[in-house]
Amino acid sequence: MSAGGEFPVRVRRRTMAADAVVLLELESPDGRPLPGWSPGAHIDVVLADGREAQYSLCADPNDRSWWRIGVLKEGGVSAHLHDAVAEGDTLQVRGPRNHFSFAPFPGRKYIFIAGGIGITPIYAMLRAAAAAGNETRLVYAGRSRSAMAFAGELAADYADTAEFFVADEGMRADVAALLADPEPGTIVYCCGPRRLIEAVEEAGRSWPRGSIHLERFEAKVLGEPVWNEPFEVELMLSGETVTVPPQRSILEVVEEHGILVPSSCRVGTCGTCEVAVVDGEIEHRDSVLSPEEQEDSFAMMVCVSRARCPRITLEL
Repeated sequence: MSAGGEFPVRVRRRTMAADAVVLLELESPDGRPLPGWSPGAHIDVVLADGREAQYSLCADPNDRSWWRIGVLKEGGVSAHLHDAVAEGDTLQVRGPRNHFSFAPFPGRKYIFIAGGIGITPIYAMLRAAAAAGNETRLVYAGRSRSAMAFAGELAADYADTAEFFVADEGMRADVAALLADPEPGTIVYCCGPRRLIEAVEEAGRSWPRGSIHLERFEAKVLGEPVWNEPFEVELMLSGETVTVPPQRSILEVVEEHGILVPSSCRVGTCGTCEVAVVDGEIEHRDSVLSPEEQEDSFAMMVCVSRARCPRITLEL
């Protein structure tokens, strides 16, 4: 069983964690251990009709006998998982992959900020940090208490360090105040809807480089590309060079030339189409890489990111 290819898992248990949030516990049909993962990782669930979606793992990464995902019912794949998948059914999955990786560092304090279903990757991070003896703080915002998965469990287990902001109870998280004063040695992880992510991103501008880590469920809203002309992409491994026009993505063009690049979301949120950059200036338009990773430009997401110059070279 590979962590990179597609393989089957069986739904061993399903429970409702909150309004419109189902938890699916997954295991290998033959009882073998599932691929290892670390907090922040996600898997792709691939339906028979080709539709797929990404879901964060929210269990104990030390126990490879099972995985768990939390699914908010919104439509598409999530609606199918809510309405048509029962215990004992088999699903096809890929992964795990991790572009929101977390490993607790001794002596650091961690602030975890979650909005709605964004609690799923944060859940595993919080437990890993606490188990490692780190100081933690959880800020969890939701529309209503009944819609907040794991709220009761987290309130009981982290009574002194978890704060819950429930909109229909008149409580809203003041992110600007929370992050107003940068705390040396403190790292912030946030996952949730666009408004929350943008608030954390803005409030965290004064924090030291590498202090703020974000995971987006929605693609960034972007304007016109910086280089709004055709550009060439040299494919180092295949020896070909292709031309990408302004209205098309690198992914679309290389696929037309028979170059296989794994992909999923095609809007820059999942990280599946990551390709190593060999040479050239890149305009990163994805919602996956951190500002530091985008600045280093070792890789790009070819579904949305583009060249900032007439020619780039990729490891394809």
